[in-house]
Amino acid sequence: MKDKQRTRREFIRNLSVIAVGGLSIPLIISYAKGYSYTKDEVEEFLQKHFKEMTEKEKKHVITRLERQYERRYGRKFQIGTKEAVPDTLWGYGLELSRCIGCRRCVYACAKENNNSRYGRQLHWIRVLRLKRGNLINLEHSEHYYDPDLVPEPGFTYLPVQCQQCQNPPCVKVCPVHATWTDPDGIVVVDYNWCIGCRYCIAACPYKGRVFNWSEPNIPTEEVNPSVHYLGNRPRLKSTADKCTFCIQRVRVGRYPACVEACPTGVRKFGNLLDPTSEIRYIIDRKRVFRLKEDLNTEPKFYYFFEA
Repeated sequence: MKDKQRTRREFIRNLSVIAVGGLSIPLIISYAKGYSYTKDEVEEFLQKHFKEMTEKEKKHVITRLERQYERRYGRKFQIGTKEAVPDTLWGYGLELSRCIGCRRCVYACAKENNNSRYGRQLHWIRVLRLKRGNLINLEHSEHYYDPDLVPEPGFTYLPVQCQQCQNPPCVKVCPVHATWTDPDGIVVVDYNWCIGCRYCIAACPYKGRVFNWSEPNIPTEEVNPSVHYLGNRPRLKSTADKCTFCIQRVRVGRYPACVEACPTGVRKFGNLLDPTSEIRYIIDRKRVFRLKEDLNTEPKFYYFFEA
């Protein structure tokens, strides 16, 4: 008989009295077993913060997750834990002059990052449609537009996603430190450590975070089994997540999926510390701006106009 899957939040609620009481780990485990929790569920709840794990502990967690995903999706997963590339600070550029609002970046992102895309959809990228000449007034933008053809005369399109801030407010408000900035500038989330409080979602001024009200609803044949622990692996119910610049790709020398999918080539990506990189060329020579610069979040996402 199959046990009902429980979320981390439910586990915390059921064990809170015992945990606060200071009882031993064996007693907590025995309590959990009495409520039909599986060994994997207990290990998942008790696992350390990712940054505190030894390599041996990480390997054990990865093995457990790969086993769970294969059981759920019927496919073998390869979960990476590759660390940040030395002497690298990733930055993103987006040319608004030629963005046609086709949303191919949105769907390429969902496909690459195992996001829900049937029934309740979940996207890390939103494309805003604004009347031309009204770029500064985002309150009047629309991201549910559905014309027969794009681009539409008289409109400008502004894709928005996590801005990978150097001074991220989402990191500051997390009560359990489930999100942090890695040395290469990517703001990551440990989904197994997230308690689903959604403080980070409320704190983000760019609406760059989303909440998983359920587990990803992805057909087996559409699952991407090549994942990173801090990136595109299937998320848990009741956790927050966000764009990671396709951490599973960029740390092995590839471009983010949205960059490759753009039909007009408006998306640029590279190392901000490399003076010869394309992104540095753009920042040094183009009319660039960042969203809500007055908030001092220091985004590493730059918008610019070619003309």
